[in-house]
This record gives sequence, structure tokens and C-alpha cells, in this order.
Amino acid sequence: MTTSWLGDPIDARPLFGSELGALLDTLRGLRPADWSRTALPRWTVHDLAAHILGDYCGRLGRTPGGYRRAFTPGETLEAFIHRTNQEWVDLHADDSPASLIGALEEAGTQLAQRFATADLEAPALGVSWAGADPAPGWLDIAREFTEHWTHRQQIRHAIGRDTDPEPHALSTVLDTFMRALPHTLRHTTAPAGAQIEVIAEGPAGGRWTATATADRWSLAEPPSGRPTAAVLLDTETAWRLCTRGIEPATALGRARVQGERRLAEAACKVVAIVY
Repeated sequence: MTTSWLGDPIDARPLFGSELGALLDTLRGLRPADWSRTALPRWTVHDLAAHILGDYCGRLGRTPGGYRRAFTPGETLEAFIHRTNQEWVDLHADDSPASLIGALEEAGTQLAQRFATADLEAPALGVSWAGADPAPGWLDIAREFTEHWTHRQQIRHAIGRDTDPEPHALSTVLDTFMRALPHTLRHTTAPAGAQIEVIAEGPAGGRWTATATADRWSLAEPPSGRPTAAVLLDTETAWRLCTRGIEPATALGRARVQGERRLAEAACKVVAIVY
């Protein structure tokens, strides 16, 4: 596969076990009332836990009896994802917290074991927000990790906790999210060689440079040290921006911008979810 413009591969495979453990610890510590707290605009903590189970089972190829995911005529990918996600949550609306936790532990353990030996370079599911279809295995797996991590943070926030500060996981999440930059910038014109640098500041931070080439923006070119534009964000703002927990205008207002503002504004439209 020719996807060098996505930058160096990420190996998120070793992180699934610890992420599952952190999720189970969080859920087991919930009080009964916590399960009905709002985690997303339309979902409670219980709904979101059921959705995570759906993610696990979908990757394992397991569905409840009689339930099949299929596109309806004329349905877009986004509409299909939202519809089937809701159908799964509805199917599990009456599951007890204990049964959900047990099912999550079983399916999550199997999925972590499967990913542990997955081929990072094999063609895999497309990642629409990165413009890669098919995507290399490493991006598909890393994308899956970011979804598990993000949903756990949404549960934490629903019960009044801050984002988990553990730096290795957050660093991997941000590194994955920033692979959306070339696709985000696909309609942004700039002379070949122009560079936009995005810097996430903090212990889990990093630095990514998107370079305008003859046919696309790329993360594979070395930084020149003199970017055409630079955007500096704290890590909390960066991951919430990529998941639309905050809007681009809010992130831009919090950012420190250097160089050509038009390019900085374009970079702040980065999104790494289907919504």
C-alpha cells in the first residue's frame, strides 16, 4: 500500500489490555446512579458502555441472534454508522451493569489478544477521516484504540472526573488523531514546500508537520524548522478538538498561532471521528 503520506506507523497493539483494565476499573467503581448520567448528548453512561461492547463485538464478528448490520438503499456511511450504533444500544438497554461489565471483559480480552498479533502493514478497514481506504493495519488498529480511549474519557467526565493523564495512551491517541491532518487540508491551497506545524504541549504532547507536495499534503516530509504556519495547543484542547468535544473556533481561540493565519485556521478544522 502507498500511504507514506500518513507518516510513520503507530503500534497501538500493546495498549488494548491496559485500556480494557482501566475501563473495567472505572465501571466497577460506579454507583448505581452513575449509570444513568449523561455521557453524550443522546447517551447515558449505560448506553456508552453498551456501545463500547458493540465496538468489541463488531471487531470480533459477533452479533446477537437475528441482528445483522446492512446498508439501507441510499444510506450514507455516516447515517449507517449512527443508525446501527443506536440499534445496538437499544438492544442492550435492559442489560444490568454486572452483565455489561462481564460481557465487556470477555469480548475486550479476546479483542486485545487478536490485535496483539495483527499485521500492521496488511490492508484493513478504511479510515475515512484520514482519507485512507483501505487503510494500513496500523492505522485501523490505532483508530480503534482511540475510540476505546475516548469513550472511557467521556464516562469519566460524566461522573465528574478529569481526563486520564496517563501520558503513553494519550500520546498515542494524539499521534493517531493527527494523521487526519493531510485529509483535513486536502482543499487548502499552498505552494509546494509550505509547512503547517501542529504542536500539542504537555507530557503527552508531540509535534506534527504537514507539508504541501505536488499532489497532496503529507506528514512524511522532514520539517524545515521554519514552518509557514504553526498552531500550539495544550493536549486537552487537542484531543477534544479532534473528537469535536470543542469546535474549531474554540480551539483556535485557545491556541497560540504563528505565521500564516489562514493555514493555521485550516489545521484547526482537524477531525478524527465520523460525525
